[in-house]
Amino acid sequence: MKKSALLVILVVTALTSEINAQIFMAKTCDISFLSPTPVEDIAAITKIAKPLLNTATQDVQIKIPMTSFIFEKPLMQEHFNENYVESEKYPFAIFKGKINEKTDFTKEGEYNVTVTGILSLHGIDKEYTLSGKLIIKGDQITISSTFKINFADHKVVIPSLYKAVIPDDTEVKINAILEPFKK
Repeated sequence: MKKSALLVILVVTALTSEINAQIFMAKTCDISFLSPTPVEDIAAITKIAKPLLNTATQDVQIKIPMTSFIFEKPLMQEHFNENYVESEKYPFAIFKGKINEKTDFTKEGEYNVTVTGILSLHGIDKEYTLSGKLIIKGDQITISSTFKINFADHKVVIPSLYKAVIPDDTEVKINAILEPFKK
């Protein structure tokens, strides 16, 4: 009887470890954007977001607090939050997607992948297919991607006074190192 109880405990422990190892969460994450203008570049970065990756389902999620973006100039940050993305009304940008290529997360290596999903930004959902890179090494997965977001697609209004100098889109970069999630 004791042997079968011990066997059940070992099997449950092994299964629980396997299930937990399928979820990876960012240890570090940098998300930045850049909109070059003739006057001065509009650039910001956040290190707050925590992307999640489920290696069993290949699902990817990330939730970004809009007020976490830090600008070089405080006035730019104020305008971004109050006038453009309306952070009080729309506090988060959320992306939920799935890696399109079947990826063996047990094999170390560098993989070019695409992720298709929905970006919810400024109250508007839009489907994107993003190109990126996964680097699997040991128990870490590094993700990186560079893509563009068009302001009009998310009803972010650029005042007419600035339309001539602010581009219609911004380049977004994400770099994150993910590790197995531990409760």
